[in-house]
Amino acid sequence: MRVLLVGAGGVGTALTRIAARRPFFEAMVVADHDPARAEAAVAALAGDDRFRADRVDAGDEGAVAALLARHRCDVLMNATDPRFVMPLFRAARTAGATYVDMAMSLSRPHPDRPYEECGVRLGDAQFAESDDWAGAGALALVGMGVEPGLSDVFARYAADELFDEIDEIGVRDGANLTVEGHDFAPSFNIWTTIEECLNPPVVYEADRGWFTTAPFSEPEVFDFPEGIGPVECVNVEHEEVLLVPRWVKARRVTFKYGLGGEFIETLRTLHRLGLDRTAPVTVPGPDGPVPVSPRDVVAACLPDPATLGALMHGKTCAGTWVRGVKDGAPREVYLYHVVDNQWSMTEYGSQAVVWQTAVNPVVALELLATGAWSGTGVLGPEAFPPRPFLDLLTEYGSPWGQREQ
Repeated sequence: MRVLLVGAGGVGTALTRIAARRPFFEAMVVADHDPARAEAAVAALAGDDRFRADRVDAGDEGAVAALLARHRCDVLMNATDPRFVMPLFRAARTAGATYVDMAMSLSRPHPDRPYEECGVRLGDAQFAESDDWAGAGALALVGMGVEPGLSDVFARYAADELFDEIDEIGVRDGANLTVEGHDFAPSFNIWTTIEECLNPPVVYEADRGWFTTAPFSEPEVFDFPEGIGPVECVNVEHEEVLLVPRWVKARRVTFKYGLGGEFIETLRTLHRLGLDRTAPVTVPGPDGPVPVSPRDVVAACLPDPATLGALMHGKTCAGTWVRGVKDGAPREVYLYHVVDNQWSMTEYGSQAVVWQTAVNPVVALELLATGAWSGTGVLGPEAFPPRPFLDLLTEYGSPWGQREQ
């Protein structure tokens, strides 16, 4: 396997550090619009000659396809933010490469009823091209991070091995992470965080299909394991709700994120001020008017999450809560994965949130390389057998857990 990794930010860099310990691939080209970031990621790998750095504009389909061909890469691993999903997705199809991402194509709210009906859903643009991929015998594995990704694997595992009938699958994400010296310092890409938190959340019900609610709706307190404890969680737009029902039968599917009141109020303030917008506004510059995206300005004013590891303390938990029936009796379980920031920094030099996101696509790449996972078309993690993934994740030194509720 020869991999083109596009994106050398926090997640991309963590991905290289995890992959460097595994023998399943022949080469990995790390490409970024900023060549210094790609070079730094490769330089940190102590002379592993399977890695090399290059430069590419992730929005230039032709340039990405040419880079895949030049390096003879048969897999494109997308570690950029969701704005670049479609150009990278199509570049992989043009080049005949397998495609893997951790977040799907962007949604657009319904123009008239944004908090009741779906407009363009997450992943719609990718699934619209599934027949083309399948007809060519090609695979696009979408949503293969931690959430979406591991959470979807958990959903399929619950359906296959733990339940006869499922009433609800609810992804629940929470943490007790703190960052020294910062009043507001998101531990993940703020562009993506704003996108998913301020868009209308999607809920799935079997008798209704997909529908939307208001941002931060249906608050609940969820008790997270391994010392994290109770965290208030709210509805947030996320890919699992769009992925799980395609392959797993459940009466209801939700995603709730433990954001905290202060974080929610900050996001609401950004929205009130229009600072969550992506369309450029014109501002004065030293050489005349300059168009800038307000959301890009917010991102530039905040610290890079990849640089916060030494200041972070605590744990992050990603997991899937499932309620249903097994052998005629009610059952509830929480399948989860916890990463301690001190461990991930000591072991890999990557903070917990980006490391937890990065480990899962590496596991998936290894399963594709060995043939344990295979398929054609545009597929989510639920389309594959879960046990090989969960076993290999444990082999990577990061075991998952199961708690009866």
